[in-house]
Amino acid sequence: MNQARAILWAQWRSQRNFFPRRGIGWTAIVGLIWYGFWIAGAFAVMLLTSSPLSSSLSGVFLLVFLYWQVVPVLMAASGASLDLRKLQAYPIPFSQLFWLEAVLRITVAIEVILILTGAGIGILRNPTLHPWDALGLLPFAAFNLVLGVGMRDTIARVLARRRIREAAFFLLILCAALPQIVFTRGRGSAERLRALMARGSWVGWPWTATADFLQGHGQLRALSILAVWLAGAGLFSYWQFRRTILFDTEAASARASGGSAVSSFVEDFIERFFRLPSMLLGDPLGALVEKEVRFLTRSPRFRLVFLMGFTFGLLIWLPMALGRQGASESFLGSNYLTVVSMYSLILLSEACFWNFFGFDRSAAQFYFLAPIAFSRVMIGKNLSALFFIVLEIGMITLVCGLLGMPLHPRTLAESFSVAAVLSVFMLAAGNQLSLRQPRPMNPAASFRSGASGRVQAILFMIWPIAFAPVGLAYLARYAFDSEAAFFGVLAVDAAIGAIVYKLSLNSAVAAAEQLKEQIVTALSRGEGPITA
Repeated sequence: MNQARAILWAQWRSQRNFFPRRGIGWTAIVGLIWYGFWIAGAFAVMLLTSSPLSSSLSGVFLLVFLYWQVVPVLMAASGASLDLRKLQAYPIPFSQLFWLEAVLRITVAIEVILILTGAGIGILRNPTLHPWDALGLLPFAAFNLVLGVGMRDTIARVLARRRIREAAFFLLILCAALPQIVFTRGRGSAERLRALMARGSWVGWPWTATADFLQGHGQLRALSILAVWLAGAGLFSYWQFRRTILFDTEAASARASGGSAVSSFVEDFIERFFRLPSMLLGDPLGALVEKEVRFLTRSPRFRLVFLMGFTFGLLIWLPMALGRQGASESFLGSNYLTVVSMYSLILLSEACFWNFFGFDRSAAQFYFLAPIAFSRVMIGKNLSALFFIVLEIGMITLVCGLLGMPLHPRTLAESFSVAAVLSVFMLAAGNQLSLRQPRPMNPAASFRSGASGRVQAILFMIWPIAFAPVGLAYLARYAFDSEAAFFGVLAVDAAIGAIVYKLSLNSAVAAAEQLKEQIVTALSRGEGPITA
């Protein structure tokens, strides 16, 4: 494993050299807050498993499996992973790279590892069980780690293919949302859910076998089942890993030469659409907006979160809004369009608000050399963000109309007004954060990695402040039972937001002049052999 140790050492040095003393405090604060909740959950699981185990333990492990495998895909997050493009030139055996990649899957679901650790400690303290029963958690954890490699590699290759990327994504979203819709709307869903969570599920599932082993029920059979699942996951994931190493991403995403008359007409229409900002706004502002629109629409990473806004965003909230009779009278049911719009804003926030120079990377130095005011550059970025926000909410509205959901002028005005007010405050904060905490992003990577601890801590403070004006508007509607009060408060919020945006823009332009060298250096830096 000398090569694996060399990879880890190179990763440590690349991170250590660039961040010698920055961000450690903020990372510790965010980690203490976030993982503190999960440690509390692990403590609760430890208390649960310290007493005689219940028959629903297999359902708990099913939820663990779904969280470990499905949630990272739906959040388009990969955690830490090997950058195979930088490692292909070295004579490192595929097997070493594979096992190192499998270990890195821990970073995708550290929360689940904490829960499993709590369960293991509880089993050790359980007087009715043998301490060796806790070892049943190890093959289950290894199965999830190894399977995660194959799942990620398969989805990453599918999303890299130009012709089937979006179709495959829609299929993935439908498969992920189908169980929730069935359990929420189908008859007898409560009984089926209880049966699935109970121990009576099929003994061949890995989560059921793990529960049986921990409770001492047919341990030899359970261990054999887990061994078969682990071996199958290992073969599948190793096969997919080898294919990913030999996969040519650039060739798969390349545009085919030539085309029919229909495709030529479509390309001509798209080209005219891209030229609209320059025709309406004039140069240089129009050219800046056109450049952003062209680039973001061609970025697989941005297209993924944009598609998630009006597909997964609609499906994930729909069962909760229509699950029971009378649910339409609840807040979520009566404000469904607004809630989905807010969710889409959160998905788009990284590229549109908090780090809008990330995709420019080293090319951002052009903004400081070009003979245009830097304020124009930032306004162009902000107008591009507003364009995609309006387009996203328009797509959400269109899909709701196609699904036959009731759309009233009031709900349309509410969703667009709330999104506009929230966007103004988020743009004001994003102008500062994009300059003071710039981070390079890979536009070709469909999956994203987590932000630094400092940025996460800042976002913990920004989100409540940004949502506070909108919350006041809803509070005014509740207190006065008046739509006029709601939109009146939103109008005041918009005026205040315009002032805050103007002050933030002036401050950001002044900060850009002082921090331009640090900004270009931060955006130009490369990553180590492990992307995190």
